[in-house]
Amino acid sequence: MSLLCAEKYSDIIKPKVRNILKSRGYAVVSRLLNSIYPSTCPLCNNRSDSHEHSPICTICWLGIKHYSGPSCRICAVPLVSEHAVSCKECFTDAPLFSKVLNYGLYSDALSEAINLMKFSGLRRLANPLAKLLLNIEMPECDGIIPVPLSKNALRERGFNQSLLMAKVISKNLRIPLYMDLLLKIKDTLPQVGLNAKERKKNLRGAFKARRKINSLRLLLLDDVMTTGATARECSKTLIKAGAKEVIVITLARAGMI
Repeated sequence: MSLLCAEKYSDIIKPKVRNILKSRGYAVVSRLLNSIYPSTCPLCNNRSDSHEHSPICTICWLGIKHYSGPSCRICAVPLVSEHAVSCKECFTDAPLFSKVLNYGLYSDALSEAINLMKFSGLRRLANPLAKLLLNIEMPECDGIIPVPLSKNALRERGFNQSLLMAKVISKNLRIPLYMDLLLKIKDTLPQVGLNAKERKKNLRGAFKARRKINSLRLLLLDDVMTTGATARECSKTLIKAGAKEVIVITLARAGMI
């Protein structure tokens, strides 16, 4: 084998070897961490076997599937009828976002993982959860914006889960991340327990664009969408500031009509 051929062969093999070693190294570290800090899967009560998405075990994690059933063509809310193309809310009061790209239903392992990330402080789950979103075909865009938290909410939680996921999407798809373009300037009541009308009223005037947006096509990322009140208000703010189009990306969709 000539020296030139050997160098080319080495260039091909080395990345593969590095990937194998990296993969095996991660597996070893994961098993070691699980042995030092054993935990039980909250869904099946079996022992967790992967530190990446611990405490959810691999079998339960692999049960998280992309929802492909009938849904509204605009807001992606799951629909009972396969013949329906739009929900009543979007038909009577069309939102300013053009559509919602949603991964799964807010139930079982997916809802458990989201709640562990948000309310138990397991930030590491943002990475594997964001990678689920990478399975969605993303449209061409000029940037990605995470739904922001107010200063007090951010101080209380310590992190913005939507921002953590947006960073993963931005890095993997090489999409510009605008982490401070949209601000939440008003503390609002928790949306849980409020009906759709109350949610809209609760969020009215809660967001502000930090500067003018020059005809950008933007992806707005949120972890969970229930009534869509947050996405509507954020999109309204961005469009008013000059955005050309807002496409919403959500990890999980709650509710079925």
